[in-house]
Amino acid sequence: MSRSIVSTPNAPAAIGPYSQAVRTGSTIYCSGQIGLDPATMQMAEGFEAQTVRVFENLKAVAEAAGGSLADATRLTIYLTDLANFANVNEVMARYFAEPYPARAAVGVKELPKGALVEADAILVLG
Repeated sequence: MSRSIVSTPNAPAAIGPYSQAVRTGSTIYCSGQIGLDPATMQMAEGFEAQTVRVFENLKAVAEAAGGSLADATRLTIYLTDLANFANVNEVMARYFAEPYPARAAVGVKELPKGALVEADAILVLG
């Protein structure tokens, strides 16, 4: 099975040796997204704004792959403060409807560029 790279200017450019997403067959593996604005590469201010930006970035990558966040089967969310767990749920509910994707939320010490939240996703199209 071949693989292809998914890339869009509507999500932040990779800041290291990785792709925004990789497609293998009907499965899309999206790299982690933090709250960077793709136009300015500046971090959004505050937890809610960063979380919205994270999901907007994932949405842009999903659309570039020919899908949408409704195709997400698995999410991993990384939080520098697990006290924000309820807040991430509230923002996530704006982007996903039932049946929700499987998900893990992981507390981490720190994230790239001082981000407060990061998320990656696996999508299955079709």
